[in-house]
Amino acid sequence: MEKDSLLINKMCILNAVWHLIKKTNLKKMKIIIFGASGAGTTTLGKSMAKKLNWTFLDADDYYWEKTNPPFQKKIELEHRNRMLKKDFAANKNVIINGSLYTWSEFWNTAFDLGVFLSIPKEIRMKRLLYREIERYGEQLKTSKKIQEKSKVFLEWAAKYDDNNFEGRSMKQHQNWIKIMNCEVIALNGDLTNKERQRVVIKKIKTYV
Repeated sequence: MEKDSLLINKMCILNAVWHLIKKTNLKKMKIIIFGASGAGTTTLGKSMAKKLNWTFLDADDYYWEKTNPPFQKKIELEHRNRMLKKDFAANKNVIINGSLYTWSEFWNTAFDLGVFLSIPKEIRMKRLLYREIERYGEQLKTSKKIQEKSKVFLEWAAKYDDNNFEGRSMKQHQNWIKIMNCEVIALNGDLTNKERQRVVIKKIKTYV
């Protein structure tokens, strides 16, 4: 009985190790997740990286200097590209969250898979408003500088669906998809993060 129990325990351990190896040894991949601000790219990227034990890189961490409050001062383009490329190359399995279309031509051919997220504008803008309140708290009521900064940001984000807008937009992302040399899957609608995860992981497994 004791030997049988030890054998079962060993088999359970080996099975757990095998699943861990299988989970972490998928084909080495570089993935980009992008979409409008408020579409859920950061949430999906972070949760996917945690689930797969991959490295997550957020483009915002390379775009903005660390300030309090955040998102006040941009990092110079050449420097941000250099730092992101360094971390990108240093890790085998990477998920990047962000829009890199205007950063460098390097990013047009850097990925094995792209994931484009799109949700209705009304839902997206409501999320962003709540996020601004959560991010700045009382400062959003007391600081004119923060109020103006938040107002400018929300107005910028609202223009994403405007085909005449020259900043980050649906049109810009559609143009980027055309020149990327990897497959890009589009997840449209207000899907849950778990639903999105299932679709992306299923697609990743086809690359094994």
